[in-house]
Amino acid sequence: MYRAIDNQGLTLDFSLRKQRDYLAAYHFLKRLSKAYGRPSCLVTDQYGATLKAIKQVAKDGLLDLKAHQCSKYRNNLIEQDHRFIKRHRVQSAGFQSIRTAASTLAGVEVIHAMRKETRRNGSLFGFSVITELKQMLAA
Repeated sequence: MYRAIDNQGLTLDFSLRKQRDYLAAYHFLKRLSKAYGRPSCLVTDQYGATLKAIKQVAKDGLLDLKAHQCSKYRNNLIEQDHRFIKRHRVQSAGFQSIRTAASTLAGVEVIHAMRKETRRNGSLFGFSVITELKQMLAA
């Protein structure tokens, strides 16, 4: 699972794929760069696939490599935000399919977003709490 938050801790986007590999990271970073432009600072863990994807996105001209930092301490903001999701994933005792996992985690993300203090424009990167709730209730 890939997650992006801003410097205030608000969720920008999240993505769940079967594998946490180069392609998943590349598509996620490319989507974020196109939606929000070049970040002034990008903090990640030191996972090899993510680092390779960042280099490729930089080659594509969507990211400045100078903005990227690998720091386990600066990465704590995303890890603290991710802790809420991890807790629910453990309580569920695993998922039988990626579809079930995606649906469940999308719901958990919606509830988590509602619990946060503010949401900037009510919709970030096409992610609207109201829209997500309507889709969940319709299913």
